[in-house]
Amino acid sequence: MNAEVLIVGAGPVGLTAAIVLTQHGRNVVIVDAQEGGANTSRAAVVHSRTLEVLEPYGVADRLAAHGIHAPVFTIRDRDRVLLPVPFDGLPTAYPYTLMISQADTEAHLLARLHELGGKVIRPARVSGIEQDADGVTATLDDGQVIHAAYLIGADGMNSTVRQSAGIGFSGGTYAESFVLADVRLSGGVPDDEVVLYFSPAGLVVAAPLPGGLHRIVATVDEAPREPGIPLVQHLLDTRGPEAEPARVQELIWSSRFRVHHRIADTYRRGRILLAGDAAHVHSPAGGQGMNLGIDDAVHLGETLARVLDGGPDGLLDSYAATRLPHAEQVVALAGRLTKLATAASGRRVLRNLVLAVAGRIPTVRTRLAWQLSGLNRRPAA
Repeated sequence: MNAEVLIVGAGPVGLTAAIVLTQHGRNVVIVDAQEGGANTSRAAVVHSRTLEVLEPYGVADRLAAHGIHAPVFTIRDRDRVLLPVPFDGLPTAYPYTLMISQADTEAHLLARLHELGGKVIRPARVSGIEQDADGVTATLDDGQVIHAAYLIGADGMNSTVRQSAGIGFSGGTYAESFVLADVRLSGGVPDDEVVLYFSPAGLVVAAPLPGGLHRIVATVDEAPREPGIPLVQHLLDTRGPEAEPARVQELIWSSRFRVHHRIADTYRRGRILLAGDAAHVHSPAGGQGMNLGIDDAVHLGETLARVLDGGPDGLLDSYAATRLPHAEQVVALAGRLTKLATAASGRRVLRNLVLAVAGRIPTVRTRLAWQLSGLNRRPAA
């Protein structure tokens, strides 16, 4: 099997890269190790800049029509608003945070790829990768061989592509573990607003999802493998709203995870290129991970299309050089938010005081809105 571009990984990042390249008329093969529908719902936030870069590829309006538009993000100390971050005044056609499950995001991306004539080969696990001056050869577990001019690694934090290319992944791991749950709630949690609740007991995030659900994310010292209703309820009782407490009516899905903060030493090694979690991972604070990955995928797909159309190979070095600073900025922002959220108990009163003062300054609110929305990644005019 031959292709101009082989993409390993059919999550949001790999699908986006495939859409961009296919729409530009390139011959793409995309493979994924998982069966269809095996991905669980992880990312739930699509930011303004992500919708902007997806707009030319027929996906933005579909996502916007199926998600919840949350025009404000707030940091609260239980019921007290410390720092509101409004998006509704931003200069974009998408002045909100779009809340939609990753499973739905992937479904809309896959539908668009099918419309363009593409498809995902799955389950197909890459077991070996070799490259030379003319291209890349990937061998699958079943012995099938795929030859391509270029290979994109969009296969996540434990990327086989990155490891095969010998690219380092520098960084570390936060001490805390995280609880992740999709629940049906009653009570005082807003259904049109993403809220970070800071309390003496720690952090809990409550974000609305379509279908009357809420995504709950919380830090704990050691999370169980499958957090149940009692734990989620305890987290909301001790960290969430007090005047009108939130009650868990139903648990749809839950998991636990540890948070890494790592960046690939390079995004390019010869004809192998990285995007998304294969290139950078960080705290979920601010909901930046999938968004930065989709931004990577659009830029990489457009750059590869130009190279395959006869443009200079050095354009790929430019992709690697320009995306790395964006990852460093996002990892730093997510790290600052995580440190704020997990501050030691003795520092939480001071933290909340500082946030409350900062929340009264319009320029602080606006700057944070630009960073969280990703609009600060717009290319200079």
